[in-house]
Amino acid sequence: MTEWTRTLEVDGPARTQELAQRLGAQLRAGDLLVLTGELGAGKTTFTQGLARGLGVERGVISPTFVLVRRHRGGPGRPDLVHVDAYRLASAAEVDDLDLEDTADASVTVVEWGAGKVEHLAGSRLEVVLERAVGAGALGSPGAGPAAPGTDGGASAPAPHAAGDPEDDDAPEPRRITLTGVGPRWAGGPPAL
Repeated sequence: MTEWTRTLEVDGPARTQELAQRLGAQLRAGDLLVLTGELGAGKTTFTQGLARGLGVERGVISPTFVLVRRHRGGPGRPDLVHVDAYRLASAAEVDDLDLEDTADASVTVVEWGAGKVEHLAGSRLEVVLERAVGAGALGSPGAGPAAPGTDGGASAPAPHAAGDPEDDDAPEPRRITLTGVGPRWAGGPPAL
């Protein structure tokens, strides 16, 4: 069912946001993005860029403790629904969030969502973020995304909070792999 995969390398959080902003400008209501990456890989940083591309005016922070944050899109743009599924153990717990109520009219971005949210839409864009330093360094043994359909399981680190390394603006290479799944992405990867 995978339509295509594209891997890009960027040199830090600012470039991550720029790339995501270009992608965000091309997203439309009903799009589902599933973000995977270790602690500090840039999931929230990526979402902040997407938000700018959607015309979101207010700051986007991780919904770690509230699970879901909704941000109003700019004029003529869909809203952004930002979900942190780290503490959710199953697709049934995701269903309890009632995301289907906003899915068709919004862009839904789910951090830590692999294996939990694929049922929400017939198409999705999977985004895997890898960083160059730390436990999952680019090219290090064991680096890279968790096995398909998982997001690291119980051994995955806790999501970040304000002030953690993900919020640092220091240049740090990151690999971003986009995989389009389903008819929405059948035309190939977006121009970035």
